[in-house]
Amino acid sequence: MPGDLILQRLRDRFGAAILQTHDHRGDHTAEVARPALLDVLRTCRDEPDLACDVLMDLTAVDYLAYAGGDDGPRFEVVYHLYSLRHNHRVRIKTRVEEDDAIVPSAVGLWPIADWLEREVWDMFGIRFEGHPDLRRLLMYEEFVGHPLRKDYPINRRQPLIGPPH
Repeated sequence: MPGDLILQRLRDRFGAAILQTHDHRGDHTAEVARPALLDVLRTCRDEPDLACDVLMDLTAVDYLAYAGGDDGPRFEVVYHLYSLRHNHRVRIKTRVEEDDAIVPSAVGLWPIADWLEREVWDMFGIRFEGHPDLRRLLMYEEFVGHPLRKDYPINRRQPLIGPPH
């Protein structure tokens, strides 16, 4: 199914929960209201014409230091989906505020989301509600902060690392 038809199918099914769509540079993308996120992801996976059976990537973006970053929520969680059967892709995004950086876990849809969500938690501090084991993946447990946030101080000393006193 061509990407523009995938986006139209999502708009028709979810209406106002699809906040916007685009196909910039051929990347067919739907921005979804957070309350509808799991339903949209499930539809992308389960509807036979979509059949996005592979979660290729799950990541986040911090818009704090971007021009126009004050126009909306600070973070965006991004899901890259792929259908082996149909050889098509779609990107699903949802925006979250810094003081409410929580999205539902997709582990029940794609088991690989376990590790990907842990990475996003570790690097950006975005929580995944319902995740079976949300703990750091790349940084050690005593690490303070989330290093891919735009306001993370790059010269910050961390416990257990750095030159001895």
